[in-house]
Amino acid sequence: MRLRPGVYVPSADWDRASPEARAVGRARALTLTAATSPVISHETAAAVHGLPLYRADRHRAHVIAPHSRPGRAGGVIRHRGELADDDVVEMHGLHVTSLARTVSDVARTATFEQAVTVADAALRQQFLGARGEYDVDGAERFRQAALEIARRSAHGVTRARRVLDFADGRAQLPGESISRIRLYEIGFRDIRLQVPVPGPGHRLYFVDFGLEDVEAFGEFDGSLKYVDGHLLDGRTSSQVLDEEKQREDWIRGTTQRRYARWGWPHITTAADLRLRLDAFGIRPPHWTAR
Repeated sequence: MRLRPGVYVPSADWDRASPEARAVGRARALTLTAATSPVISHETAAAVHGLPLYRADRHRAHVIAPHSRPGRAGGVIRHRGELADDDVVEMHGLHVTSLARTVSDVARTATFEQAVTVADAALRQQFLGARGEYDVDGAERFRQAALEIARRSAHGVTRARRVLDFADGRAQLPGESISRIRLYEIGFRDIRLQVPVPGPGHRLYFVDFGLEDVEAFGEFDGSLKYVDGHLLDGRTSSQVLDEEKQREDWIRGTTQRRYARWGWPHITTAADLRLRLDAFGIRPPHWTAR
């Protein structure tokens, strides 16, 4: 598989690679063939920082180049702009925009769904502890720093503010980030993330979404945990399914709340998720039939 002139990867490896790994591969290929090391930016930098991407660009790498540097290159999106000294870091032999600069740039230029996915993941990476504790103050400082970077640009500041105001590092997966957007679009406003529910034997369960407007629970189920060996942790898929059923039955029975699950097909649009929730009798405040 040819990435750039003189740079190839085994096709089988490329076919198996995630969108994020492919973005990093394109960044490496560009760096290897460039006369001067480019500054990798936007969603490509997000991938280098280890953040997940939503509907990633399948063919191009993003870089930032100063206005004074002319030129074009195939397979590259060049964003014009100036970089402060602390806007650039070196990671794995690549020059990339810092995490705050990356989040800021994506928030200004990408779709709301793409930007929230990246911002949520950055906040989670930096401010969610191993035991699930979330550093709210630290997350707020990071958001303000990213917004201050956005204000240096002439475009996209309002978009960035909307993304950063919405971002929350307690969302654990891209599917949860997109779900939260859809829930808001439907009309839910009091949406809690990773809600603790006391379980049997002093254990604690966590539910993805607490829809406090209507006292209901919701969970995004991407099905990965039923097939991924790391997540199975030595258990069979049927064992995981059985444990999930027991967990869900306990939560339903002890809280007496309505409870719905959904997956990727249900969050393509707000209407899709609305229809799914309606099947479980979960409707937003001021709901009217359509």
